[in-house]
Amino acid sequence: MAKYLFILLLLSWQCAVAGPSYKAVTQIPINGEGGWDILTIDNAARRLYLSHATKVVVIDLETNKVVGEISDLPGVHAFLPVPELGRGFSSNGKENKSNVVDLKTLTTIQKVDVRQNPDAIAYDKKRNEVYVFNHSGNSATVIDGKSAKVVATIPLGGSPEFAAADSTNGRVYVNLEDKSEVAVIDGSKHEVMTRWPLAPGQEPSGIALDASHHRLFSTCHNRMMVMLDTDSGRVIGNVPIGNGVDGCAFDDSSQLAFASCGEGMTVVAKESSPNELSVAQSLQTQRGARTIALDPKTHRIYLPTADFGPPKEANGRPSILPNTMRLLIYGPE
Repeated sequence: MAKYLFILLLLSWQCAVAGPSYKAVTQIPINGEGGWDILTIDNAARRLYLSHATKVVVIDLETNKVVGEISDLPGVHAFLPVPELGRGFSSNGKENKSNVVDLKTLTTIQKVDVRQNPDAIAYDKKRNEVYVFNHSGNSATVIDGKSAKVVATIPLGGSPEFAAADSTNGRVYVNLEDKSEVAVIDGSKHEVMTRWPLAPGQEPSGIALDASHHRLFSTCHNRMMVMLDTDSGRVIGNVPIGNGVDGCAFDDSSQLAFASCGEGMTVVAKESSPNELSVAQSLQTQRGARTIALDPKTHRIYLPTADFGPPKEANGRPSILPNTMRLLIYGPE
């Protein structure tokens, strides 16, 4: 009997170390034409916001149904809800503006001028400030969340991608894709205080933060996820991922980091300790599923994709077939 109890305990420990395995749950059809980009979750309101061409689609996470949309967002890349302010902020890549949106009515209150090609957005909860990262403008526009006024423009010295704010230490971390670095912004001074090289990682895109253990995860285009120490800026470890990565997410509860790759795979990595990162699962998804959002309540992950047609002559990229977009949902077994 003791022998069998020991085996059960050993298996339980191994499962705890490896983390749960993910499988397909369902998918939500998203009508309309055009591409997609960043998606975000408002856990309190149980809503997901998905950037789609010139609008943001709003999805109820309890019913898995589309419940509304936010319009007049030319070339939208991201929409970030700020529940405590009752507002959300967009990045409109084709007009260099950010829409300030009422989260109850989903209507635009005003538009704020930012710099060239705004893309990712982060929120510094400590100061109620919204950071809009201008990819072509090599800068960050800082907006006061309450007044909706620009309070600073921060030169970054590189092309920003995704960012993560750490309100506990007043910092904002942003990947610089063309420099293969993380720029560390001092939120109180609105300036870059240091830069951390990501080598052996190259051309970072997605980013996620484990604030409790002072670890940062960057997903890089040379098929690598890199883990950094946010105290020293030192690279602690890395794991292999797939081609065409864009997004990254981290689950505090399970200590799992996710890298969503456009080739049709999401790598699930386990942070077994602050100094150990390993691949727990290579989850097969679908081609094009390159961005990701994680629901901290259910631990499910959400990845948008669509069906593709012949390449467009102008840029050589595959065309997106109308009314084929869908939101893939995967959850732990």
